[in-house]
Amino acid sequence: MRALIKTLKKTFPIDKFFFHRSYSQEGEDMIYRSCFENRKNYKGFYIDVGAHHPYRFSNTIHFYQNGWKGINIEPTPGAIKLFNIFRHRDINLNIGIDITAGILPFYCFNEPALNSFDKDISTARSATNTKYKITNVINVKTMPLGEVLATHLPEGQTIDFLNIDAEGFDLEVLKSNNWEKYIPLFIIVEVGIDIQNLADSELYNYLLARNYEMVAKTNRTSFFKLKPVS
Repeated sequence: MRALIKTLKKTFPIDKFFFHRSYSQEGEDMIYRSCFENRKNYKGFYIDVGAHHPYRFSNTIHFYQNGWKGINIEPTPGAIKLFNIFRHRDINLNIGIDITAGILPFYCFNEPALNSFDKDISTARSATNTKYKITNVINVKTMPLGEVLATHLPEGQTIDFLNIDAEGFDLEVLKSNNWEKYIPLFIIVEVGIDIQNLADSELYNYLLARNYEMVAKTNRTSFFKLKPVS
């Protein structure tokens, strides 16, 4: 009987029919998916700042595979080549995001997921960690998020979610947006927020002032939802 069950599972892998694969580091894509599970066949639009890779640690590839599209922004040299190959429906930009347009030093690690514009975080991480080290520092073009969206966001397009993983530069990304014009329904930020001391978080208070509430959290990532206008 056990042999028969094993053969049936191998031929008809029923255990594979009832789950959705997560590509995120901590299942963030599945948390966000739950926000739209009642909207069958919905195809939304995302903005991914610090997109890193079209598949690895991606919070957006699950949605792309289900017909969504969006804008991927990644300053790491060469990374956008992979996005152009595997995410051809998306708009893929090899730039950084900052409050003002310009050129900033970009700290590159032997683990590209840690690449950052934040000098203090990067140098401290490299000095105290035996595994991850800075391998290069390059100059990268930056633009405010509001200017990027003014240029590349389709007219009248709703932003279903803004995903930010900027390795210490997350608040700068948020401050660079044009909040009078571009208002995402959800914002996902990889930032360490102490849930017991939310009032001490500048990023939390910044989004709170823009009518967002925190609705979910993983170890690394916080989820914010735009509150309905009363």
